[in-house]
Amino acid sequence: MNRRQFLSTTAAALIAPRFAGANALTAPVPLGKAEHCIFVWLGGGYSQIDTFDAKPTKGDGKKVAGCYYDIIDTAIPDAKFCEHLPQLAKLGEHLIPVRTVNHNVIDEHAAATNRMHTGRLPSGSVVYPSIGSIVAHQRKAAADGVPAYMLMGYPSATRGPGFLGPKAGFVYLTDTASGPAGLSLPPDISKDRATRRQNLLTTVREEFRGRVSDTAPRDYDEAIGEGFRLQGGDFMKAFNLAEEPDSLRAGFGDEFGQRLLLSRRLIQRGVRFLEVGYNINFVNGAGWDTHNAAQREQHKLIQGLDHSMAALITDLKKNSLLDKTLIVVAGEFGRPAHFDSGGGRGHHGKCFTVLLAGGGLRTGQCVGTSDELAMNIVDEPVSVPDLFATILATVGVNPTKNLMAEDRPVPMTDGGKPIAKLFA
Repeated sequence: MNRRQFLSTTAAALIAPRFAGANALTAPVPLGKAEHCIFVWLGGGYSQIDTFDAKPTKGDGKKVAGCYYDIIDTAIPDAKFCEHLPQLAKLGEHLIPVRTVNHNVIDEHAAATNRMHTGRLPSGSVVYPSIGSIVAHQRKAAADGVPAYMLMGYPSATRGPGFLGPKAGFVYLTDTASGPAGLSLPPDISKDRATRRQNLLTTVREEFRGRVSDTAPRDYDEAIGEGFRLQGGDFMKAFNLAEEPDSLRAGFGDEFGQRLLLSRRLIQRGVRFLEVGYNINFVNGAGWDTHNAAQREQHKLIQGLDHSMAALITDLKKNSLLDKTLIVVAGEFGRPAHFDSGGGRGHHGKCFTVLLAGGGLRTGQCVGTSDELAMNIVDEPVSVPDLFATILATVGVNPTKNLMAEDRPVPMTDGGKPIAKLFA
């Protein structure tokens, strides 16, 4: 071997592993064909052992750790739900309990909520977008005249667009009967008067834009213009739930159920991502944050979830929308199997369940196994970035892409990988 051959062979040997690694990183990502996502938010942190990862060990609400309820079989092999989820248990063929989601934020609800919406720790140099805003930014609305991202519940910055800007923000409502705040004209304002006001505002905005070079005002102007566009057309008609049969509306149940029914009407009109909060009618006194005595009435919330979620899945299937719509049921963390001094449960982020449904995924199976008290991961851990990558891939977004924070590339997830076995 001469000198030239030696150098050539040595260089090839050194470079090959690097290219192998690069090829591994750019390996094809499984992409689904879902068109919409309904993200059901159980704020407060629902108990995995009392819902979708129920265990045979029975707790007493005092010193004996375990499931607070009896358990029932489901249509998913080896999966048990609590006794208050009978309708969803029968619909297990459409469900995927992801039982090993985990993160390290347990002491503070707001920080954990931020993690479960952005997939990251807060940063002093960049405000990360929420999963809803990422989907809205990447997929846009599926039709003209509707927003890409809607929130039914109370708004917060952690659900917002971050560095993606107002275009990727949400339109929100807190009451299904009234629709989005600010999009309906006051009764004493005629259409002609509203048009004159819009024309005046347009003139002022154009003069202001001519004096400043900052792009932020332009972004907000476009968001304002989008609000005006939403006032007309088919979008506002979606909120007239009276168009639905009385029997169907009754089948969805209370205000949470009506939000789910409205979700179907909105995705039919082209909304891409909806977050639906179950943050109303705290019949147990504290919602899903079941410390102390709130645990004793938790079953009322679980029963309501079972009733309304089963109605949604059945309705989407009837309207040929279930395979096109990914449903995600999540909270900021789970709960431990043992009880606190008041008979409730604390916070637990090491291992908890997020429920997926529909979306054209390979449903009727579980992801991950927890131990006998649903406290620790036995196999198939799923990080929050992995969960986000799975959501994005399901709706046809490549999670390995970068977003741009001005001129800085930011990975779409924090190293997340889609759960491969869920994709055909």
